[in-house]
Amino acid sequence: MKTESYVRTEMLGEKSPPATTVGLIGWVRENLFNGWFNSILSVLSALALFFVLEDILPWIWRGTWTGTSLQNCREVIQATYGEGVTAACWSVIGDRYHQLLFGFYPSELYWRPILAFVGLLVALSPVLFTSMPRKFLWFSAVYPFLCFWLLWGGSVWLPLSALAGFVLGYLAFGSVGKAAGNLAAVIAAILVPVLWWLFLAGNVASGLESFIPLELQHVESAKFGGFMLSVTIGVTGIALSLPIGILLALGRQSDLLILKSMCVGFIEFIRGVPLITLLFVASTLLNIFLPPGTQFDIILRVIIMVTLFASAYMAEVIRGGLAALPKGQYEAADSLGLDYWQAQRLIIMPQALKISIPSIVSTFIGLFKDTTLVSIIALLDPIGMSNTIRSDTDWNGIVWELYGFTAMIFFIFCFSMSRYSMYLERKLQTGHR
Repeated sequence: MKTESYVRTEMLGEKSPPATTVGLIGWVRENLFNGWFNSILSVLSALALFFVLEDILPWIWRGTWTGTSLQNCREVIQATYGEGVTAACWSVIGDRYHQLLFGFYPSELYWRPILAFVGLLVALSPVLFTSMPRKFLWFSAVYPFLCFWLLWGGSVWLPLSALAGFVLGYLAFGSVGKAAGNLAAVIAAILVPVLWWLFLAGNVASGLESFIPLELQHVESAKFGGFMLSVTIGVTGIALSLPIGILLALGRQSDLLILKSMCVGFIEFIRGVPLITLLFVASTLLNIFLPPGTQFDIILRVIIMVTLFASAYMAEVIRGGLAALPKGQYEAADSLGLDYWQAQRLIIMPQALKISIPSIVSTFIGLFKDTTLVSIIALLDPIGMSNTIRSDTDWNGIVWELYGFTAMIFFIFCFSMSRYSMYLERKLQTGHR
Protein backbone atom coordinates (compact mmCIF):
# COMPACT_ATOMS: atom_id res chain seq x y z
CA MET A 1 0.00 0.00 0.00
CA LYS A 2 1.42 3.36 -1.06
CA THR A 3 1.68 6.05 1.62
CA GLU A 4 2.34 9.76 1.14
CA SER A 5 4.00 12.09 3.66
CA TYR A 6 2.32 15.41 4.30
CA VAL A 7 5.07 16.66 6.62
CA ARG A 8 8.31 18.02 5.12
CA THR A 9 11.32 16.10 6.32
CA GLU A 10 14.05 18.53 5.17
CA MET A 11 14.66 22.24 5.83
CA LEU A 12 14.38 24.72 2.99
CA GLY A 13 17.12 27.28 2.49
CA GLU A 14 16.52 30.94 3.16
CA LYS A 15 15.28 32.98 0.22
CA SER A 16 16.25 36.54 -0.55
CA PRO A 17 13.62 39.19 0.19
CA PRO A 18 11.78 40.70 -2.77
CA ALA A 19 13.93 43.22 -4.65
CA THR A 20 11.26 45.90 -4.19
CA THR A 21 11.56 45.77 -0.38
CA VAL A 22 15.31 46.22 0.11
CA GLY A 23 17.98 48.63 -1.01
CA LEU A 24 17.26 52.00 -2.57
CA ILE A 25 13.97 50.86 -4.08
CA GLY A 26 12.74 49.55 -0.75
CA TRP A 27 13.75 52.77 1.04
CA VAL A 28 11.96 54.90 -1.57
CA ARG A 29 8.78 52.82 -1.35
CA GLU A 30 8.78 52.87 2.45
CA ASN A 31 9.63 56.53 2.98
CA LEU A 32 8.39 58.39 -0.11
CA PHE A 33 5.62 56.35 -1.73
CA ASN A 34 3.98 54.43 1.12
CA GLY A 35 0.53 55.88 0.42
CA TRP A 36 -1.29 58.08 -2.04
CA PHE A 37 -0.95 61.24 0.06
CA ASN A 38 2.82 60.80 0.66
CA SER A 39 3.25 59.95 -3.02
CA ILE A 40 1.64 63.25 -4.08
CA LEU A 41 3.77 65.20 -1.56
CA SER A 42 6.94 63.46 -2.77
CA VAL A 43 6.20 64.31 -6.41
CA LEU A 44 5.39 67.95 -5.62
CA SER A 45 8.52 68.29 -3.47
CA ALA A 46 10.67 66.80 -6.22
CA LEU A 47 9.25 69.27 -8.75
CA ALA A 48 9.83 72.22 -6.43
CA LEU A 49 13.39 71.06 -5.74
CA PHE A 50 14.00 70.64 -9.47
CA PHE A 51 12.87 74.19 -10.31
CA VAL A 52 15.03 75.64 -7.50
CA LEU A 53 18.16 73.68 -8.40
CA GLU A 54 17.65 74.38 -12.09
CA ASP A 55 18.65 78.00 -11.47
CA ILE A 56 21.04 77.58 -8.54
CA LEU A 57 23.31 74.78 -9.78
CA PRO A 58 24.23 76.43 -13.12
CA TRP A 59 24.94 79.67 -11.27
CA ILE A 60 27.39 77.76 -9.05
CA TRP A 61 29.00 75.61 -11.77
CA ARG A 62 29.51 78.46 -14.22
CA GLY A 63 31.21 80.61 -11.60
CA THR A 64 34.73 81.78 -12.29
CA TRP A 65 37.83 81.79 -10.07
CA THR A 66 39.99 83.86 -12.42
CA GLY A 67 38.50 87.36 -12.11
CA THR A 68 40.37 90.17 -10.41
CA SER A 69 37.23 92.17 -9.57
CA LEU A 70 33.46 91.87 -9.80
CA GLN A 71 33.41 93.67 -13.14
CA ASN A 72 36.17 91.47 -14.49
CA CYS A 73 34.27 88.35 -13.32
CA ARG A 74 31.19 89.43 -15.26
CA GLU A 75 33.25 90.03 -18.36
CA VAL A 76 34.84 86.56 -18.10
CA ILE A 77 31.46 84.88 -17.59
CA GLN A 78 29.81 86.65 -20.51
CA ALA A 79 32.78 85.91 -22.75
CA THR A 80 32.52 82.22 -21.84
CA TYR A 81 28.76 81.64 -21.75
CA GLY A 82 27.34 84.55 -23.73
CA GLU A 83 25.60 87.84 -23.06
CA GLY A 84 23.04 87.98 -20.25
CA VAL A 85 24.36 84.91 -18.39
CA THR A 86 24.87 85.38 -14.65
CA ALA A 87 27.08 83.17 -12.53
CA ALA A 88 29.00 83.22 -9.26
CA CYS A 89 32.18 85.21 -8.89
CA TRP A 90 34.20 82.83 -6.71
CA SER A 91 37.30 84.90 -7.30
CA VAL A 92 36.44 86.95 -4.23
CA ILE A 93 36.90 83.82 -2.09
CA GLY A 94 40.24 83.06 -3.68
CA ASP A 95 41.33 86.68 -3.28
CA ARG A 96 40.13 87.27 0.30
CA TYR A 97 39.90 83.82 1.91
CA HIS A 98 42.72 84.70 4.30
CA GLN A 99 40.69 87.62 5.65
CA LEU A 100 37.56 85.48 5.98
CA LEU A 101 39.56 82.96 7.99
CA PHE A 102 42.01 85.12 9.97
CA GLY A 103 40.76 88.70 9.74
CA PHE A 104 43.66 91.15 9.81
CA TYR A 105 45.94 88.82 11.74
CA PRO A 106 49.54 89.28 10.49
CA SER A 107 50.10 86.90 7.57
CA GLU A 108 53.59 85.93 8.76
CA LEU A 109 51.99 84.67 12.01
CA TYR A 110 49.26 82.50 10.46
CA TRP A 111 51.08 79.46 11.83
CA ARG A 112 49.97 80.43 15.33
CA PRO A 113 46.17 80.25 14.84
CA ILE A 114 46.64 77.17 12.65
CA LEU A 115 48.66 75.50 15.41
CA ALA A 116 46.04 76.59 17.95
CA PHE A 117 43.28 74.97 15.86
CA VAL A 118 45.24 71.72 15.52
CA GLY A 119 45.82 71.80 19.28
CA LEU A 120 42.07 72.27 19.76
CA LEU A 121 41.37 69.05 17.86
CA VAL A 122 43.95 67.19 19.93
CA ALA A 123 42.58 68.62 23.18
CA LEU A 124 39.00 67.70 22.28
CA SER A 125 39.77 64.14 21.15
CA PRO A 126 40.04 62.55 24.65
CA VAL A 127 37.00 64.52 25.81
CA LEU A 128 34.76 63.51 22.90
CA PHE A 129 36.00 59.97 22.30
CA THR A 130 36.68 57.54 25.15
CA SER A 131 38.84 55.36 22.88
CA MET A 132 41.56 58.03 22.89
CA PRO A 133 44.39 57.68 25.46
CA ARG A 134 43.34 59.32 28.72
CA LYS A 135 46.79 60.80 29.22
CA PHE A 136 45.84 63.42 26.61
CA LEU A 137 43.47 64.89 29.23
CA TRP A 138 46.46 66.68 30.73
CA PHE A 139 46.93 68.47 27.43
CA SER A 140 43.18 69.24 27.36
CA ALA A 141 43.51 70.95 30.76
CA VAL A 142 46.55 73.00 29.72
CA TYR A 143 45.36 73.81 26.19
CA PRO A 144 43.14 76.89 27.00
CA PHE A 145 46.14 78.70 28.44
CA LEU A 146 48.41 77.56 25.60
CA CYS A 147 45.82 78.73 23.05
CA PHE A 148 45.62 82.17 24.69
CA TRP A 149 49.39 82.52 24.47
CA LEU A 150 49.51 81.39 20.83
CA LEU A 151 46.77 83.74 19.64
CA TRP A 152 47.57 86.89 21.61
CA GLY A 153 51.27 86.33 22.23
CA GLY A 154 53.16 88.16 24.95
CA SER A 155 54.86 86.52 27.91
CA VAL A 156 54.25 82.82 28.48
CA TRP A 157 54.34 83.43 32.23
CA LEU A 158 51.02 85.28 32.21
CA PRO A 159 48.87 82.29 31.14
CA LEU A 160 50.97 80.00 33.33
CA SER A 161 50.30 82.21 36.34
CA ALA A 162 46.58 82.05 35.52
CA LEU A 163 46.83 78.24 35.34
CA ALA A 164 48.59 78.23 38.71
CA GLY A 165 45.47 79.79 40.25
CA PHE A 166 43.37 76.77 39.26
CA VAL A 167 46.05 74.41 40.61
CA LEU A 168 46.06 76.27 43.93
CA GLY A 169 42.27 76.12 44.04
CA TYR A 170 42.35 72.36 43.49
CA LEU A 171 44.94 71.89 46.22
CA ALA A 172 42.93 74.11 48.58
CA PHE A 173 39.78 72.10 47.91
CA GLY A 174 41.53 68.83 48.75
CA SER A 175 43.34 70.03 51.87
CA VAL A 176 40.47 72.04 53.37
CA GLY A 177 37.91 69.34 52.53
CA LYS A 178 39.71 66.79 54.67
CA ALA A 179 39.84 69.13 57.64
CA ALA A 180 36.67 71.25 57.54
CA GLY A 181 34.12 69.61 55.21
CA ASN A 182 32.76 70.15 51.73
CA LEU A 183 31.30 73.66 52.16
CA ALA A 184 34.56 75.07 53.47
CA ALA A 185 36.43 73.27 50.71
CA VAL A 186 34.26 74.88 48.02
CA ILE A 187 34.74 78.34 49.57
CA ALA A 188 38.51 77.80 49.71
CA ALA A 189 38.59 76.52 46.13
CA ILE A 190 36.99 79.79 44.99
CA LEU A 191 38.69 82.22 47.36
CA VAL A 192 42.30 81.06 46.94
CA PRO A 193 42.45 81.45 43.13
CA VAL A 194 40.70 84.84 43.25
CA LEU A 195 43.20 86.17 45.78
CA TRP A 196 46.07 84.75 43.73
CA TRP A 197 44.88 86.37 40.52
CA LEU A 198 44.15 89.73 42.14
CA PHE A 199 47.27 90.23 44.24
CA LEU A 200 50.04 87.80 43.29
CA ALA A 201 49.72 86.43 39.75
CA GLY A 202 50.78 89.62 37.96
CA ASN A 203 53.83 90.22 40.17
CA VAL A 204 54.94 86.59 39.92
CA ALA A 205 54.58 86.63 36.11
CA SER A 206 56.58 89.87 35.86
CA GLY A 207 59.31 88.49 38.12
CA LEU A 208 59.66 85.28 36.14
CA GLU A 209 59.68 87.23 32.87
CA SER A 210 62.60 89.34 34.11
CA PHE A 211 64.63 86.20 34.88
CA ILE A 212 63.52 83.90 32.04
CA PRO A 213 62.04 85.95 29.15
CA LEU A 214 59.85 83.70 27.01
CA GLU A 215 57.42 85.54 24.80
CA LEU A 216 55.81 85.69 21.37
CA GLN A 217 55.05 88.79 19.33
CA HIS A 218 51.94 90.42 20.76
CA VAL A 219 48.91 90.67 18.46
CA GLU A 220 46.20 93.12 19.49
CA SER A 221 42.56 92.08 19.51
CA ALA A 222 41.67 94.64 16.81
CA LYS A 223 43.41 92.39 14.27
CA PHE A 224 41.33 89.35 15.15
CA GLY A 225 38.54 88.52 12.75
CA GLY A 226 36.89 86.01 10.46
CA PHE A 227 36.24 82.45 11.52
CA MET A 228 39.21 82.57 13.87
CA LEU A 229 37.26 85.07 15.99
CA SER A 230 34.02 83.07 15.82
CA VAL A 231 35.75 79.81 16.78
CA THR A 232 37.61 81.52 19.63
CA ILE A 233 34.42 83.01 21.12
CA GLY A 234 32.26 79.97 20.37
CA VAL A 235 34.60 77.28 21.69
CA THR A 236 35.41 79.27 24.83
CA GLY A 237 31.73 79.94 25.51
CA ILE A 238 30.83 76.29 24.96
CA ALA A 239 33.63 74.99 27.18
CA LEU A 240 32.81 77.35 30.06
CA SER A 241 29.02 77.44 29.88
CA LEU A 242 28.54 73.71 30.57
CA PRO A 243 30.27 73.55 34.00
CA ILE A 244 28.86 76.94 35.01
CA GLY A 245 25.39 75.83 33.90
CA ILE A 246 25.69 72.64 35.97
CA LEU A 247 26.59 74.65 39.08
CA LEU A 248 23.72 77.08 38.46
CA ALA A 249 21.26 74.20 38.02
CA LEU A 250 22.41 72.59 41.26
CA GLY A 251 22.27 75.95 43.01
CA ARG A 252 18.72 76.51 41.81
CA GLN A 253 17.68 73.21 43.38
CA SER A 254 19.61 73.86 46.60
CA ASP A 255 17.90 74.10 49.99
CA LEU A 256 20.08 77.08 50.90
CA LEU A 257 17.79 80.08 50.45
CA ILE A 258 20.48 82.67 49.69
CA LEU A 259 22.28 80.44 47.19
CA LYS A 260 19.03 79.43 45.49
CA SER A 261 17.84 83.05 45.28
CA MET A 262 21.12 84.18 43.71
CA CYS A 263 21.03 81.40 41.09
CA VAL A 264 17.36 81.96 40.26
CA GLY A 265 17.88 85.72 39.98
CA PHE A 266 20.90 85.33 37.71
CA ILE A 267 19.22 82.78 35.43
CA GLU A 268 15.97 84.69 35.07
CA PHE A 269 17.70 88.03 34.53
CA ILE A 270 20.06 86.71 31.84
CA ARG A 271 17.28 84.79 30.07
CA GLY A 272 15.11 87.90 30.08
CA VAL A 273 17.71 90.08 28.33
CA PRO A 274 18.64 89.75 24.62
CA LEU A 275 22.23 88.76 23.88
CA ILE A 276 22.77 91.87 21.80
CA THR A 277 22.02 93.98 24.87
CA LEU A 278 24.69 92.16 26.85
CA LEU A 279 27.15 92.65 24.00
CA PHE A 280 26.47 96.40 23.99
CA VAL A 281 27.05 96.39 27.76
CA ALA A 282 30.34 94.56 27.20
CA SER A 283 31.51 96.98 24.51
CA THR A 284 30.40 100.33 25.95
CA LEU A 285 29.19 100.27 29.55
CA LEU A 286 31.50 97.77 31.24
CA ASN A 287 34.48 100.11 31.27
CA ILE A 288 32.43 102.67 33.24
CA PHE A 289 32.37 100.34 36.24
CA LEU A 290 36.11 99.68 36.12
CA PRO A 291 38.85 101.86 37.69
CA PRO A 292 40.12 104.70 35.45
CA GLY A 293 42.85 103.61 33.09
CA THR A 294 41.90 99.93 33.19
CA GLN A 295 42.49 98.17 29.88
CA PHE A 296 39.94 95.36 29.53
CA ASP A 297 40.28 93.52 26.22
CA ILE A 298 37.10 93.77 24.10
CA ILE A 299 37.21 90.12 23.03
CA LEU A 300 37.58 89.02 26.64
CA ARG A 301 34.57 91.16 27.57
CA VAL A 302 32.52 89.58 24.78
CA ILE A 303 33.59 86.07 25.81
CA ILE A 304 32.48 86.77 29.39
CA MET A 305 29.05 88.01 28.31
CA VAL A 306 28.52 85.20 25.81
CA THR A 307 29.51 82.64 28.45
CA LEU A 308 27.15 84.09 31.04
CA PHE A 309 24.32 84.17 28.50
CA ALA A 310 24.85 80.55 27.46
CA SER A 311 25.29 79.42 31.08
CA ALA A 312 21.82 80.64 32.03
CA TYR A 313 20.21 78.65 29.24
CA MET A 314 22.43 75.65 29.96
CA ALA A 315 21.32 75.73 33.60
CA GLU A 316 17.68 75.33 32.57
CA VAL A 317 18.60 72.49 30.21
CA ILE A 318 20.43 70.66 33.00
CA ARG A 319 17.59 71.36 35.43
CA GLY A 320 15.22 69.68 32.97
CA GLY A 321 17.45 66.61 32.96
CA LEU A 322 17.55 66.57 36.76
CA ALA A 323 13.77 66.89 36.95
CA ALA A 324 13.36 63.94 34.55
CA LEU A 325 15.16 61.55 36.89
CA PRO A 326 12.90 59.43 39.09
CA LYS A 327 13.08 59.99 42.83
CA GLY A 328 14.39 56.46 43.26
CA GLN A 329 17.79 57.49 41.86
CA TYR A 330 18.25 59.98 44.68
CA GLU A 331 17.09 57.40 47.24
CA ALA A 332 19.50 54.85 45.76
CA ALA A 333 22.38 57.29 46.21
CA ASP A 334 21.36 57.86 49.84
CA SER A 335 21.09 54.13 50.47
CA LEU A 336 24.70 53.70 49.32
CA GLY A 337 25.86 56.22 51.91
CA LEU A 338 27.13 58.73 49.33
CA ASP A 339 27.41 62.37 50.26
CA TYR A 340 25.91 65.13 48.08
CA TRP A 341 28.86 65.63 45.73
CA GLN A 342 29.55 61.91 45.37
CA ALA A 343 25.91 61.26 44.52
CA GLN A 344 25.90 64.05 41.93
CA ARG A 345 29.17 62.94 40.36
CA LEU A 346 28.54 59.20 40.26
CA ILE A 347 24.78 58.73 39.93
CA ILE A 348 22.64 61.83 39.38
CA MET A 349 24.58 64.07 37.00
CA PRO A 350 25.68 61.38 34.48
CA GLN A 351 22.05 60.35 33.97
CA ALA A 352 20.81 63.95 33.82
CA LEU A 353 23.44 64.86 31.23
CA LYS A 354 22.57 61.82 29.12
CA ILE A 355 18.91 62.82 29.12
CA SER A 356 19.82 66.40 28.21
CA ILE A 357 22.25 65.65 25.35
CA PRO A 358 19.94 66.86 22.52
CA SER A 359 19.12 70.12 24.31
CA ILE A 360 22.74 70.67 25.34
CA VAL A 361 24.00 70.30 21.76
CA SER A 362 21.18 72.53 20.48
CA THR A 363 22.31 75.21 22.95
CA PHE A 364 25.91 74.80 21.77
CA ILE A 365 24.90 75.13 18.11
CA GLY A 366 22.81 78.22 18.87
CA LEU A 367 25.71 79.75 20.79
CA PHE A 368 28.14 79.16 17.94
CA LYS A 369 25.78 80.75 15.43
CA ASP A 370 25.13 83.69 17.77
CA THR A 371 28.81 84.65 17.56
CA THR A 372 27.87 86.49 14.35
CA LEU A 373 26.11 89.10 16.52
CA VAL A 374 29.49 90.55 17.50
CA SER A 375 29.57 92.28 14.10
CA ILE A 376 27.04 94.76 15.55
CA ILE A 377 29.66 95.96 18.07
CA ALA A 378 32.29 96.42 15.33
CA LEU A 379 34.11 93.10 15.75
CA LEU A 380 35.02 91.59 12.39
CA ASP A 381 33.49 88.12 12.53
CA PRO A 382 32.80 86.45 9.12
CA ILE A 383 29.73 88.66 8.58
CA GLY A 384 31.57 91.83 9.58
CA MET A 385 34.54 90.82 7.45
CA SER A 386 32.23 90.21 4.48
CA ASN A 387 30.92 93.75 4.81
CA THR A 388 34.50 95.03 4.95
CA ILE A 389 35.40 93.14 1.78
CA ARG A 390 32.31 94.46 0.00
CA SER A 391 33.35 98.02 0.81
CA ASP A 392 36.35 97.58 -1.49
CA THR A 393 35.66 99.10 -4.92
CA ASP A 394 36.83 95.89 -6.64
CA TRP A 395 34.20 93.78 -4.88
CA ASN A 396 31.47 96.34 -4.24
CA GLY A 397 28.11 94.74 -5.00
CA ILE A 398 29.07 91.11 -4.40
CA VAL A 399 26.79 89.41 -1.85
CA TRP A 400 25.80 85.78 -2.32
CA GLU A 401 29.30 84.38 -2.79
CA LEU A 402 30.56 85.73 0.54
CA TYR A 403 27.45 84.81 2.48
CA GLY A 404 27.31 81.39 0.81
CA PHE A 405 30.90 80.64 1.81
CA THR A 406 30.19 81.79 5.37
CA ALA A 407 27.02 79.67 5.53
CA MET A 408 28.91 76.61 4.28
CA ILE A 409 31.59 76.87 6.99
CA PHE A 410 28.99 77.39 9.72
CA PHE A 411 27.03 74.41 8.38
CA ILE A 412 30.12 72.19 8.58
CA PHE A 413 30.71 73.10 12.23
CA CYS A 414 27.06 72.85 13.28
CA PHE A 415 26.38 69.66 11.32
CA SER A 416 29.44 68.05 12.91
CA MET A 417 28.15 68.90 16.38
CA SER A 418 24.75 67.48 15.48
CA ARG A 419 26.25 64.21 14.17
CA TYR A 420 28.39 63.87 17.28
CA SER A 421 25.29 64.34 19.42
CA MET A 422 23.56 61.46 17.63
CA TYR A 423 26.69 59.30 17.99
CA LEU A 424 26.84 60.02 21.71
CA GLU A 425 23.15 59.22 22.18
CA ARG A 426 23.59 55.86 20.46
CA LYS A 427 26.69 55.08 22.49
CA LEU A 428 25.02 55.87 25.82
CA GLN A 429 21.75 54.14 24.94
CA THR A 430 21.11 51.56 27.66
CA GLY A 431 17.31 51.24 27.64
CA HIS A 432 15.17 48.81 25.66
CA ARG A 433 13.38 50.02 22.56
